[in-house]
Amino acid sequence: MQQSGLGMSVKSSIGDEGSVARGHPQLSATPDNRRMQTRARRPGVRGAAAALLAAITAVACSPVFDWREARPDGSGVALMFPCRPAMEDRQTQIGAAPAPIRVHSCATGGAVFALAAIDAADPAGVTPMLDAFRLQTAANLAGTATELGAFSPPGATPNPRSARLAIVGKRPDGRHVVAQAAFFVKGLKMFQATVLNADVAGGPQAADTFFGAIRLL
Repeated sequence: MQQSGLGMSVKSSIGDEGSVARGHPQLSATPDNRRMQTRARRPGVRGAAAALLAAITAVACSPVFDWREARPDGSGVALMFPCRPAMEDRQTQIGAAPAPIRVHSCATGGAVFALAAIDAADPAGVTPMLDAFRLQTAANLAGTATELGAFSPPGATPNPRSARLAIVGKRPDGRHVVAQAAFFVKGLKMFQATVLNADVAGGPQAADTFFGAIRLL
């Protein structure tokens, strides 16, 4: 894995599908990480909006998108992944100082799904760092970001820079790449949820399911 700066680069966990699941510890098969049953018997899903339920229904029985709820250790987040996520801890650069970042990610159906978390040192640093998260992610994809709207999942701390973005960019080899990323906050912890290759078959619906199921605990 390459150090990617503040966001996650195309060659990092959200960019190299072959590296997502190899060599990293997987989440244990706890009740919070079981496969989604046909009737979607999950407390978070039962309480979700009708649009999210419709999106899950559209892809729930797909052999590619095998949705299951996960609560990554130490994240304080519950969300749904369409494959079993692996965890990676690494260093990223924030200004002149390195900082730890934790990423949970998996790949399926040609798309990569990831949740990254990083901590601010104090409340005053949250918004500038979240803004840097957004800018760096677009830069890592050599792309242009378009804001799709504010993003405030249940339990999140309100922040003016919390948003869902669409990013159209290029890989290092020049190939076209489309991503969606959502940025949000809980206290001093900042999160970046990402779907890379969001334009694959079923990708737009899967992205809606992935982002729509996020909630802070």
